[in-house]
Formats: sequence, structure tokens, C-alpha cells
Amino acid sequence: MDILKFLTAGSVDDGKSTLIGRLLYDTGSVLADQLEAIQKSNRKNDDGTVDLAILTDGLKAEREQGITIDVAYKYFQTEKRKFIIADTPGHIQYTRNMVTGASNADLAIILVDARKGVIEQTIRHSYLVSLLALEHIVVCVNKMDMVDYSEEVFEKIHADYHDLATKLGIKEVTFIPVSALRGDNIVHDSLQMQWYKGKSLLEHLETVAVHEVDSLLPARMAVQWVVRPQTDALHDYRGYVGRVLSGAFKVGEQVTVFPSGIKSTISRLETFDGDLQIAEEGKSITLHLEDEIDISRGDMIGEIERAPIVANEIEADICWMDTHELDTSATYFIQHQSKVTRCKIREVLYKVNINTLEKVNADSFGLNDIGRVEIKTADELAFDPYDKNKRNGGAIIIDSRTNVTVGALMLREAL
Repeated sequence: MDILKFLTAGSVDDGKSTLIGRLLYDTGSVLADQLEAIQKSNRKNDDGTVDLAILTDGLKAEREQGITIDVAYKYFQTEKRKFIIADTPGHIQYTRNMVTGASNADLAIILVDARKGVIEQTIRHSYLVSLLALEHIVVCVNKMDMVDYSEEVFEKIHADYHDLATKLGIKEVTFIPVSALRGDNIVHDSLQMQWYKGKSLLEHLETVAVHEVDSLLPARMAVQWVVRPQTDALHDYRGYVGRVLSGAFKVGEQVTVFPSGIKSTISRLETFDGDLQIAEEGKSITLHLEDEIDISRGDMIGEIERAPIVANEIEADICWMDTHELDTSATYFIQHQSKVTRCKIREVLYKVNINTLEKVNADSFGLNDIGRVEIKTADELAFDPYDKNKRNGGAIIIDSRTNVTVGALMLREAL
């Protein structure tokens, strides 16, 4: 049974927590003691029913403030699939939390209040999921019960968001009219919106195609460890351990080691369960080459014809995650896959106003800011543009003094 990781995003009071609570409640994923606790709770909806948002309250501070202030992970499963939900905060000051939740997600649910339509927060959240190259977007037009389940209202929001998606280059968007409070089109089809002929949210989540191996992507494996037992029984053993990031490797295929550019041929693909002739994306392997080559942790093994970009001067998008502002005079660490090296952020090219998508001058660059930067690294990195191959296009910036992760990078091109 495969796992679908998805995030929910929306502005304050759009109903994210209620939607997640409804998914958990209507799929029978609430434990008996949890159910008893929420039934005893004083938190009720206006009609006297239990407030299902309680199911996603993770922190006392969240309950006191009435908002979600961190990424809360919830788990449930049906007969068809397992799910991991990242409930991300809606406030602009928690942009970094949404970036964290989206970085490992397969799908994003963006909630739009049917009464308000597409607003600034909708633009901001959509920009972030497009920046992080999420392939599957679901727009849940929530609170349809408060607009009399109007098809006209839904179609207006559908048209407005379609224009936004086109502007952002988002290719796949699924629109579902829902009422998380009443349960319409969450798990069960709505009797109030028979004009809607699509799937319920759960049915869509159960059937959307994810985790398919993309055979069109180039083969990439970052070396995590070099195995040299140097025992009498394994005197000549030399293997390179890693996980296939994208594409596939085949025994007998010529490959290149980056950044050195040295070529060799794969002689063996070893796994815990035995040898393979082909190792595809996601497979953890020990790769053997016919030639003895000087390879270290952090090097990249890839196919010859479609080589990664190898550079130490790089342009990248960045989300700043630290309370201390970005310092162009400071030396940081950059980690790309298993490669860690020193770097300097030479220049901030611009900052993005993520409510309007306008590019502005960056007199300062602080917590939750997103923009474009130029980076100089001490050692060359072998990467792919994030929008072409996100599996090999992401990196993080680390404060060299505190070892705190201060920035998330989407690598774009060599300078």
C-alpha cells in the first residue's frame, strides 16, 4: 500500500483544521478515546455539533490563539492508500513552515472560502506550491453551505483561480466544492450539490497518480558512503552506496562521476535483497564500477549524455528561515544531497512580494522572505535545475557558527 503525502493551506478561518478533522472523522480514523474527549469538549459549532477542528490541535498555544502556528502532521489510511497530512499555518509570518511542509509533499490542497473567493493568501500559497514544483493541486472551495451551495459562485472562483494558475505556470488543478462543516464532498458525495459531477476529496486523494517512476528523468545518484572493507575475504571490494534520486542505472551502462568528469562502466548493482540488473528511482543500492576511481562522499554519479550542471557560481531561489537576516558578508555551509561545502551568498537579486508576486529590491532579507540570489560555493556542485528535476535541484543553507538551517534553496542555473 503506497503513501500519499499532502499539505493543506489556506488563510485564517478558511476551515483547514475542520476539513482535516472531517477526513479523520468520516473515515473512522479517530480513536475511541479521542472521540470521547472531543464529545466532552465545550467546543461546539453554532448548530451544536462537535467542532472537528479539535482533532488537529497540537499545541496549547494554538488552542488559546485559535490559530495553527506550526506544521502539524496527522496520519490515516483507507483500504486503498495511506496518508500523511501536513496542516500548514495560514499566516504570512509562517511562510517558512509552509515551505517545510510542501518540500516533501506529493499534493497540495488549497482552501478558498466560497464567500471571499481568491484573495491575497490564495495567491501567496499558490505561488509557494508552484515555486516548490508540486505536481498535483486541489482547490477546495469551502463553506459552500454558506453561499447556498451556489454553482455560480463555484464557477466564478474556478475561473479566477484558473487565471492565477496560468500566470504561475501551474498545469494540473482539480476543483472540488465542499463544506467541511457539513461533510459535503469530503468523504461522501454531496446531496446539496448534484450539479457537481466530479469526485469527492477522499476519492480524488485515493486515486490520484503519484510515486510513478519518471523514466524520462536523467539517472542520478549522490554517493553517501564509499565501502572498502579491506579484509582478506573482500580485499578488492569497492562499492558506492546511495539512493537513486531519479532515472535508472543498468549493469553494463557507462556513467560519469561528477564533478571530476571521469567515466566508467557499471559492473554490479547490489542491494540488501540481492543483485539487480536495473535500479530505478528510489532504490537504495551499492553501485560498483569496473575501474578504480577516486570517489568521495558527496560526489554525483550520473548518465553521460544528460549530465547535470557542474558549477560553483549558482543562481537560486531562496526562502529565508532564520530570525537573523541574510548576511552577504558571512560564510555559510550549503548542503546539496550528501555534499556539504562552504559558500557565500554574494548578492540578493530581488525579493518577491508573495501577496502580489511583484519583484522588489531587497534592502533587507529576513525571516520568511523569498527571492533570487547568487551563490559562490567553495566546491563545485552537480545539480539539475529545480523545475526540471526537483529531486536533484534542492539544497539548504546552514549557519556555520550554530549549525542551524537558515535557508531553503531551489537551484536554477549556473552563472
